[in-house]
Amino acid sequence: MKHLMLFVFLLFAGVVSAQDFRFALITDLHVRSNDSLAYNDLKRTVNQLNKTPDISFILVAGDISEEGDRASLLKAKELLDQLKVKYYILSGNHETKWSESGSTDFAHVFGSERFHFEYNGFKFLGFATGPIIRMMDGHVAPQDIVWLQEELGEDPNKPAILVTHYPLLPTDVDNWYEVTDAVRKYNIKAVLGGHYHSNRLFFYDGIPAFINRSNLRDKTDGLGGYSIYDITKDSIVVSEQKIGQEPRRWGGYSLTEQYYSEDNSTYNRPDFSVNKEYNAVKEVWVTNIGKTIYASPIVSDNTVFIGDDTGTFYSISAKNGKINWSFQSGNRIVGTAAVDNGVVVFGSADATIYALNSKTGKLIWKYSAKEPVLGSATIDNGIVYIGASDHTFRALNLKTGKLVWEYTGVRGYIETRPLIYDDKVIFGAWDNTMYALDKTTGKLLWTWDGGLNRMHFSPAAVWPVAAQGKVFFTAPDRVMTAIDAGTGETVWRTKESMVRETIGLSEDQARVYSKTMQDSVVSYSTLGNEPKRLWITHVGYGYDHAASMPVEKDGVVFGSTKNGIIFALDGITGKLLWKHKVGNSLIGTVYPLSASECIFVSGHGLVGLLKKQ
Repeated sequence: MKHLMLFVFLLFAGVVSAQDFRFALITDLHVRSNDSLAYNDLKRTVNQLNKTPDISFILVAGDISEEGDRASLLKAKELLDQLKVKYYILSGNHETKWSESGSTDFAHVFGSERFHFEYNGFKFLGFATGPIIRMMDGHVAPQDIVWLQEELGEDPNKPAILVTHYPLLPTDVDNWYEVTDAVRKYNIKAVLGGHYHSNRLFFYDGIPAFINRSNLRDKTDGLGGYSIYDITKDSIVVSEQKIGQEPRRWGGYSLTEQYYSEDNSTYNRPDFSVNKEYNAVKEVWVTNIGKTIYASPIVSDNTVFIGDDTGTFYSISAKNGKINWSFQSGNRIVGTAAVDNGVVVFGSADATIYALNSKTGKLIWKYSAKEPVLGSATIDNGIVYIGASDHTFRALNLKTGKLVWEYTGVRGYIETRPLIYDDKVIFGAWDNTMYALDKTTGKLLWTWDGGLNRMHFSPAAVWPVAAQGKVFFTAPDRVMTAIDAGTGETVWRTKESMVRETIGLSEDQARVYSKTMQDSVVSYSTLGNEPKRLWITHVGYGYDHAASMPVEKDGVVFGSTKNGIIFALDGITGKLLWKHKVGNSLIGTVYPLSASECIFVSGHGLVGLLKKQ
């Protein structure tokens, strides 16, 4: 009630005479390189802001583009650079999830993934809320949280305003509590952001927050708009500024009232009670590398190989979690590595494919692509198969790194791990297409698009599997598909279960498995030419859309989710065997070592061994 009365007072109060400064905030621009609608909305905003007096600076709070591509970012920058006052910009999920560059283009185009500056006694700090490439909740990287604490700690009493894209809420950012706990001992006056395309007030664990309208034109009146903030001696107030109209004040907070304390005991935190229910499952060891991990682990010779968001690649003992060695690439690693015959191969967003000695970490060879390499690697008979964002899929000699062949006809960028089946290499890309190439020559054998008409529906994140002459996959269109491995013709498609971007194959090749988007795992038969569901099991992991694959080992199916849950099912019956929660962030595709143990990695930067006693 106290906060409501304060809001009402600020909403209807007159303009305070002792106004200190004013700034604007633009968010959710969604500019496309091949469409003028959002571009024109931004152009009108830029023109109006340039005619508006007393604007000290402008904040741009993410979703600059619709598809995260360089051309769209450059198109938006062309307009933003016409602003007469300085602007500070950060990325949104459309720059980080759907990004041919692995979200590196944003920093190349705009100079940085963060911003910090001071104005009239206030600190302003903006940082990304992800996620990078993976479909998951928003996530603030551990290294960004450290940066926040360092910046705020320089002068703990100075008032600060934080800027994010995602709201720092449990429904939006998986580690929201790590951020609010890290900053609550400082003098945070407000958090500003977007993503919801509407004007709203929130409290993030007690910290005042504003969510702002999109720059896109409203469906009701056809007018785009943005926000105007006024900082006075005792308040921060916000007005909606529609194009061609007078600003309308809609909210504010006091700058003199203390809304929160360091005590966080009254706020919700992730629930780990499931670990008491299945208390036979233990974390044998956990290594915290301190950086976000978006790739999945591989294991060879009792060694775990994994890359992180800063471009560091690690060799870690699978017995005790000790780091054996690390290798620094030039940018983030999001694809999963492959290892064979003492050589481990991975791609980096620095546009390079690396091959290292798996024992020592010494560089054996590297191959330069023309764009970032986000795809995972597959090795078969001494050949490395891997796709990149330069519309090219390559086959390289494992020993020498020399090009065996390349296929340059891919229209989109490649994220997936390629499948080798019946002398074919099969993979999807972010262009609605599944490709099949001759694995020896690289010749195109067939393509499949299933009539998909949106890039966001592409079968691009899923790792396809094959059995009984059919290729199986799921895509963001929430359909499970089986196509003929020889011709690429559709055998069947089913919407019976709401599946998305996850598929796994049983060891006997009789079943495929997939997570549904709500609580359950399903199994379908690989036999026959019609979809036949064998079982569905309620696992109880909640809503999930993470592209982590179910994997069977010794008859047990291991799965993982976007919010830290790892689970195991009986492959034949679907019976739930156990669940365990290791955090609240994305768990990549786990690597089972046996029917009772698996290696996992987490977006929190954790690498660990989980075992059922």
